[in-house]
Amino acid sequence: MAGKETQYVLGIDVGTGGSRALLIDRAGGIVASATTEHTAFASPRAAWAEQDPHDWWRASAASVRQVIATASIDPSQIACVGLAGQMHGAVLLDEEDNVLRPALIWCDQRSAAQCEWLNQKVGASRVLEYTANPALTNFTLTKLLWVRDNEPHLWQRFRRVLLPKDYVRFRLSGEHAMDVAEASGTLMLDVERRRWSTEMMEAVAVPLSCLPRLFESPEICARVSRAGAAASGLHEGTPIVAGAGDQAAGAVAMGIVEPGAVSATIGTSGVVFAATARAATDPKGRVHTFCHAVPHRWHIMGVTQAAGLSLRWFRDQLARDLDAETAYTTLSREAGLVPAGSEGLIWLPYLMGERTPHVDPGARGALVGIGASHTRAHVARAIMEGVAYSLRDTFAIFAEMNVPVTGVRLGGGGARSALWRKIQADVYGRDCEIVQTEEGAAYGAALLAGVGAKFWASVDEACAQVVEVKQRVAHDPAMTPIMERGYEIYRALYPALKRAGAFASQ
Repeated sequence: MAGKETQYVLGIDVGTGGSRALLIDRAGGIVASATTEHTAFASPRAAWAEQDPHDWWRASAASVRQVIATASIDPSQIACVGLAGQMHGAVLLDEEDNVLRPALIWCDQRSAAQCEWLNQKVGASRVLEYTANPALTNFTLTKLLWVRDNEPHLWQRFRRVLLPKDYVRFRLSGEHAMDVAEASGTLMLDVERRRWSTEMMEAVAVPLSCLPRLFESPEICARVSRAGAAASGLHEGTPIVAGAGDQAAGAVAMGIVEPGAVSATIGTSGVVFAATARAATDPKGRVHTFCHAVPHRWHIMGVTQAAGLSLRWFRDQLARDLDAETAYTTLSREAGLVPAGSEGLIWLPYLMGERTPHVDPGARGALVGIGASHTRAHVARAIMEGVAYSLRDTFAIFAEMNVPVTGVRLGGGGARSALWRKIQADVYGRDCEIVQTEEGAAYGAALLAGVGAKFWASVDEACAQVVEVKQRVAHDPAMTPIMERGYEIYRALYPALKRAGAFASQ
């Protein structure tokens, strides 16, 4: 058992599939971790996605108890707790803080009519002006409006809204709080001024009183209550920092904090994330502008809806003969034998519509240029290249917006494939880096807790001291003409298919 004088910090990540707890020491070293799966996920209708907030709390508390037991520490040695989690989900509470209904989570798409209403009632340009972002079905406000329109009996009882990780904090502490980074994804925040948008709330007639107090991500905003301690095993009175949504916390974990630093992560979705010194907004709404988890900084983020999902779909539907445990390794090995450019095969990864750059929920995937000589290996490589082309679209928008890019770090499951790393470097035309620790949002939440506990004076200092580069991936200038040609064809396909009426929105 560690000496009681030793102190640690704890990060909790409330994901979609499960909740993860991660304990780190003053040097950023991982002491223990645990993940508990969520059991409640429902899709009552097509494109609906709901989860029970009580299940997040159950899983989070279980993971924390397991980490404390595994590390064999006294709970009083945990100096601070940080939270991260899935973004945008709407947890509706009544006057007594009871959950009114299952939470509408980030991937719920039912609020298209409410987005259209916002664009008509408030105006698309005003929505951008007030919140720095367009009206999208993913964002929290559109989900609140759906409940108001479709469940008036619940809306009458509605008093406040929290996001997933903030509900877990409420159960830990009894406090209603939210960080400005995650609040940026609600469509209710004045992102430039880092405050709730009174203009937006007045325009939609939703009371400001339903919104919690705002904090910067490394700021202490609550303490573990007696009830929270009894459920989680934490020490009563342990400070809790505001934390951040999974994207901003994951960026902290990768050291993407200084302006010019950029990450490209491939998970189920794909995200290109740039730290910035200003709240630059794309007038076309193709990328998101959010507050960063670093005080006085912002980030700009482009999203590919079906990045890793594209390869998973291919594995599950068209490569079922492969062993599930080794399928990705096999596909990557086979794809590595195919020349760059996939011998003319192009993949459009729009299986779930697309956010960046098209903002088109009706877009659909396409495999173009297929010939009799193409094999499974060609398709696998084309998917990897198509996802990289899609992420490159965000880099192109960054260039239009004069967002600096001084370095690129790769993350997510896609970064575990040597071939996909190399494809990304060649498509972006940049050398890229891989960091040593790949623990994602939970690690970022722990670093934010470390700043709150004064382990480090700032988020910058924390990242400078603990985030290390493990590997550099060089791009090959000889590949540039091939990748440029492939990207040129890729860019031409979406408008051609849309004009032809190939997508569901037509």
